[in-house]
Amino acid sequence: MNLLRIDSSIQGPASAGSQLADIVVAEAVAGHPGVEVVDRHLATDPVSSTTWADAVIGSATPEADRTAAQRDALALAASLADELRAADLVVLASPLYNFGISQHLKTWIDLVLAGAPVGSRLLDGTPTVLVVTRGGAYGPGTPREGWDHATSYVTRILSDVWGADLTVVEREFTLVGINPALDAFRDLAASMKTAAEQAATTAGTHLAHRTTTAPASAVGPQ
Repeated sequence: MNLLRIDSSIQGPASAGSQLADIVVAEAVAGHPGVEVVDRHLATDPVSSTTWADAVIGSATPEADRTAAQRDALALAASLADELRAADLVVLASPLYNFGISQHLKTWIDLVLAGAPVGSRLLDGTPTVLVVTRGGAYGPGTPREGWDHATSYVTRILSDVWGADLTVVEREFTLVGINPALDAFRDLAASMKTAAEQAATTAGTHLAHRTTTAPASAVGPQ
């Protein structure tokens, strides 16, 4: 059994999302020691932004006429799609950047879609945890309600397009303590952090017992 972990934060180990993903993965491995973890960090080892175009154009080009870049792009796209399809468990950390998803994550999604037949449910029934982190607050009643254009997109891809059995763990106000303008929200941010860590622990436990538990639902603060 293998667990595919995908990170996309430019913050490296300082990423709030990666820290939550650490909790999910640690719980999954602790409860199921035979799990092999496959790490793919899209920010530290990014896919070139031109690769998707090469794959798409290459797929429409007769094989004999493809450029070396197109052949390489198609091979990488197929490899990434196969890697996702082969995963027994998936953990994906997606930060909110400028009200959307990381450019690195978007390139990866596009390339995976290019590497599989149209309509392929690459994660059909696969237990998957999506970790979402936001620097501010975007929930109902907040000034920026509706400004998060990332979470609905990623959940649509994972669940509706690829068929994942999806659990979402969320944490907001990750910039409290970093941005002085948010200092008034320190107590709220601390409670959100605690709730998100608890949700991550629960999600990891569900992954560890994927064959004996019902689909998980551990949604943190919004």
